[in-house]
Amino acid sequence: MAEKVAVLGLGVMGVGMAQNLRKAGFDVTVWNRTAAKAEAFVKDGGAAAATPAEAANGAKVVISMLADDNASRAAWLGEHGALAGMDDNVIAVESSTVSPVWIAELHAAAQARGVRLLDAPVTGSRPQAEAGQLTFLTGGDAATVEEARPILAAMSKQVLPLGPVGSGAQLKLINNFLCGVQIVSFAEALTWIERSGLDRTLALEFLKTAAPGSGILAGMSDRMTRRTYEVNFALDLMRKDMGYAHAAAETFGVELSTAANAEKLFVQAQEKGLGEKDMSAVVEVVRAEK
Repeated sequence: MAEKVAVLGLGVMGVGMAQNLRKAGFDVTVWNRTAAKAEAFVKDGGAAAATPAEAANGAKVVISMLADDNASRAAWLGEHGALAGMDDNVIAVESSTVSPVWIAELHAAAQARGVRLLDAPVTGSRPQAEAGQLTFLTGGDAATVEEARPILAAMSKQVLPLGPVGSGAQLKLINNFLCGVQIVSFAEALTWIERSGLDRTLALEFLKTAAPGSGILAGMSDRMTRRTYEVNFALDLMRKDMGYAHAAAETFGVELSTAANAEKLFVQAQEKGLGEKDMSAVVEVVRAEK
């Protein structure tokens, strides 16, 4: 009999993760706050539950992929939360990008319930989730990581053990802080190129292979030049992550001045109604400046 895995959250990332678990032969039950989003998964042969607790019941591993601390707290600890439905000694995996403060709270609640927690946020966006090419940044007991590895491997190209619970959340926020700053810097550079009269195509091809070249620059250049903002990673979520990163770094006495400037532009993009578009849409704020 196939092992049961529960997936909480069928957003841009969660749906691809659940589909890859099914393809790998696991018995997958999903829960989503908006039940209609689970209909396609059910039609494809999966199962859906009415509550997180129902989804978690009987599962060997329960994986959460939600928007923020509040959504995660509601799914794990709220009325009919997943922890209440889990068997003793099974594994909870928090893959959302959340704050280290919340991970510490969730860890304490899981221990009190007799559940083992891994904090395992992922790198990658929609294409990587759909292709099973995510990277899990994993914090938790080494033996628990190895027990969960076959399940995590069905959704990923790498499972990276980092140390105790909370390590994954820290590195994910560092990763997203660097991404957010680079996205805003590139938006400013692209607008500069467009206003200067330079051949945009030639300038971008040069920059992609020059010292500033990076995965972010390559990934953002096509979206920003074409002005196609279908969501791979929502702007709202990047703004949230920048805020979490700023707070987390402050606990170590690190002032993320560049994050503050980048977050300001993401906030302005939200005010322009761009929050539900891809994070690359932040360039429209810079383009509008005079």
